[in-house]
Amino acid sequence: MTEAEARLWIRDAYGVSRETRLDAFVTMLREEAARQNLVAPSTLDHIWSRHIVDSAQLLAKGSPDGRWLDVGSGAGLPGLVLALLSDAPIELVEPRRLRTAFLERVASELGLGNVQVKTAKVERTSGVARTITARAVASLDMMFRICAHRADSSTIWVLPKGRSAQSEVAEARRTWQGSFHVEPSITAPDSHIVVATGIRPR
Repeated sequence: MTEAEARLWIRDAYGVSRETRLDAFVTMLREEAARQNLVAPSTLDHIWSRHIVDSAQLLAKGSPDGRWLDVGSGAGLPGLVLALLSDAPIELVEPRRLRTAFLERVASELGLGNVQVKTAKVERTSGVARTITARAVASLDMMFRICAHRADSSTIWVLPKGRSAQSEVAEARRTWQGSFHVEPSITAPDSHIVVATGIRPR
């Protein structure tokens, strides 16, 4: 997916006004990336396809209502992208204060009243989320371990993965049961999304 195709996908799916708000976020992300390591520098020239659409595609796979929990939010991917495309409440959990300062500034300047930022490890947070997501934080098994207290039987886990998706599902099935689906990402042929429900220990 090219940058032009990525922007067109956003525009077609969510409208020009949402694209404009995402463009403001992209500008802030580029500026902040010069001050702290938020995303790989090599991906900045492909920010719409590698980061924006890659995050946006997760929205349709989560719960249509209720709180989203984004673990290890970092640059706001996918959390801030989801917040810019949806009115659903989204909790961004990130342990590094420099990064949460950036998340808070973006939420404030872009008027994202649906965003709550917490500077903490997810293990030290509480409350059940309807959808849990995380990008490049931990293996599937580890995600279930550190976030189990934030989920119940109705929680949907929407976790982008690379080539390791199938092997991570196989590993997780050794200690966790539930429904697992591995779906292709629209942004790259070797990227996938694990959608899991009813997750509980064996």
